[in-house]
Amino acid sequence: MNRAFILLTGIILLLLAGCRPTTEPVLDTSQPETPSRSEQRDTSDSLAMEAVPVREEEIPYTIEVVAEHLHIPWALDIAEDGRIFLTERPGQVRVIQDGKLREEPLISFPAPFVSKGEGGLLGLVLDPEFSRNHYLYVYHSYQEAGNVKNRVIRLVERENRLFVDSILLDGIPGNVFHNGGRLKFGPDGYLYITAGDALDPNLAQDLNSLAGKILRIRPDGTIPDDNPFAGSPVYSWGHRNPQGLSWHPEIQQLFSSEHGQSAHDELNRLEAGANYGWPVIEGDQQSSEPAVSVVDGVNVTKPLQRPVLHSGGTTWAPSGMTFVTRGPWKNQLLIANLRGQQILKVTLDPSSRNEVKQVESLFRNRFGRIRTVMEGADGSLYFVTNNRDGRGRELNGDDRLIRLIPKRDESKE
Repeated sequence: MNRAFILLTGIILLLLAGCRPTTEPVLDTSQPETPSRSEQRDTSDSLAMEAVPVREEEIPYTIEVVAEHLHIPWALDIAEDGRIFLTERPGQVRVIQDGKLREEPLISFPAPFVSKGEGGLLGLVLDPEFSRNHYLYVYHSYQEAGNVKNRVIRLVERENRLFVDSILLDGIPGNVFHNGGRLKFGPDGYLYITAGDALDPNLAQDLNSLAGKILRIRPDGTIPDDNPFAGSPVYSWGHRNPQGLSWHPEIQQLFSSEHGQSAHDELNRLEAGANYGWPVIEGDQQSSEPAVSVVDGVNVTKPLQRPVLHSGGTTWAPSGMTFVTRGPWKNQLLIANLRGQQILKVTLDPSSRNEVKQVESLFRNRFGRIRTVMEGADGSLYFVTNNRDGRGRELNGDDRLIRLIPKRDESKE
């Protein structure tokens, strides 16, 4: 009797449960679990894109190793006479002449120069009139009263030796990490400098500090009259650790690459005086409240800018970059990746303020960590590895300078 009653009660409860609406979603197995890149962008307005790998046989360049056994090379530039100048982070400037790395450094920096963590001898760029004046500019870390700082100095070259000419800008806040360090001359003839936040995020929003900024000075270190903040080298602010600069070859628009806090590495389109949000926003984040900084007692208010591209949940650790000006990749942007161990090839849409159309991955995991990439006068591309920096797996011959030589298109001959 009791058993029959229990059975009947169970049947009634099951029937009642079937009449109640469920609160759990029903999976539609006809739809893909992960939406495509275009669907993600359309539905969430995300500026993140996944890099599509390119097979090495599809790359229209031939690989050539130019130099081996370099010691953490950071930046390079090429003179009209073919010499390749490069920095090594521990404190040496080296030169490659007639295809061979000269054994003796052109200069080795003594104290108060310091190389700790990500600091050391970083950016390098030749003066646009190098063949006439032999000026060369570097960015390096130094120690003062127990604190790490960074500065930009101008060197002069005489017969493959370098001598300090002048200190152009010093006192840039530094630390063992987040030093920035890239130097590039713009189409306007001015020197642009990337400075990290020196592990103090709030400095990026303080216009009285040089940390977390893109800086702009004349080749003699003076401040251009048309800088956005009178008497200041600050060109843009709200940056975390920018390490790449390049101008679009046709419209002369400046872009920068920047390390995110946890993934969300960014590509930014730079405008004079603009605020790029760190540490208030990053990646897809937006804020309706503008940031305010006080300069000479006056409030400076700027809306926070979003990037044109970011890495989403993936870490690229982007560093040096260059726009290609000729050949099969003309007008495409190449960005060296450290953690990502690749070169990103970014295709921009010139009809829509250069929004990103496609991101591709070159040489993923082939050469390890890649610090910077640049284009030579003949259309060759050059990049350096950074597998001896304590974070990579050293490969045979590291660190290396590698050249990509354009392949001949026999169909056009």
